[in-house]
Amino acid sequence: MTVPDFVVAIPARYAATRLPGKPLRLLGGEPLVLHVARRALAAGAREVWVAADDPRIAEALDGQGVRVAMTSADHVSGTDRLAECARIAGWDGQTIVVNLQGDEPFAPAAGIRAVAGLLRDSAAEMATLAAPITDIETLLDPNAVKVVRTQNGDALYFSRAPVPWPRDAFATSRDRLPRDHTWLRHIGIYCYRVDFLQRFAAMPAGRLERMESLEQLRVLETGYRIAVGLAPEPFPAGVDTPADLERAEARLASHG
Repeated sequence: MTVPDFVVAIPARYAATRLPGKPLRLLGGEPLVLHVARRALAAGAREVWVAADDPRIAEALDGQGVRVAMTSADHVSGTDRLAECARIAGWDGQTIVVNLQGDEPFAPAAGIRAVAGLLRDSAAEMATLAAPITDIETLLDPNAVKVVRTQNGDALYFSRAPVPWPRDAFATSRDRLPRDHTWLRHIGIYCYRVDFLQRFAAMPAGRLERMESLEQLRVLETGYRIAVGLAPEPFPAGVDTPADLERAEARLASHG
């Protein structure tokens, strides 16, 4: 498969609630956001932009081969921040943009390319990735977002609940995953063309989005399609808390 022509935009919010100053927290002696940007460059993106809300982020990335868009500190979501970044970058409406979260220092390059290729080859307005769930704890964890797909691979629904619910199997036991069933965990990487990114950012929050606190439900509730592909490689856990940062440090030390 040919590598798609795409750009990567990385939302980087300095005032993160659970890990203040997160983009500039050091991992292996370097800012966390720099590790993420390198993953995007390794994936073959035509351009890599960091959508920042603080000049200290721009200073940390100076001379690293990425561009920085200084965006408003008032944005309530990464989608809003990326929509402003796209305007600053001057991308045309058909440019394919991968939204790579700023706390994913180990995002595999193959996965970044895969979501861009999925959007390119699909008629859906948006694309994302998922991975099989292999343990009951993940299925029942509300912090692990589940996705159900249609037969053609589009998202049918995203939920924090264990969906689909295996009624008969769970009536007997909820200690392990039932046999002969599969579940998918959503991976929070997104891809869209600039035209749809701007449309998405302009949509009001939907009822389902507010209930589940999942922004992607706004797209489904409005009637648009989200293509869901299987990640070609595992996506290691991101960094959202001090404990996550410690685990990331250990992983970096063990993997080099």
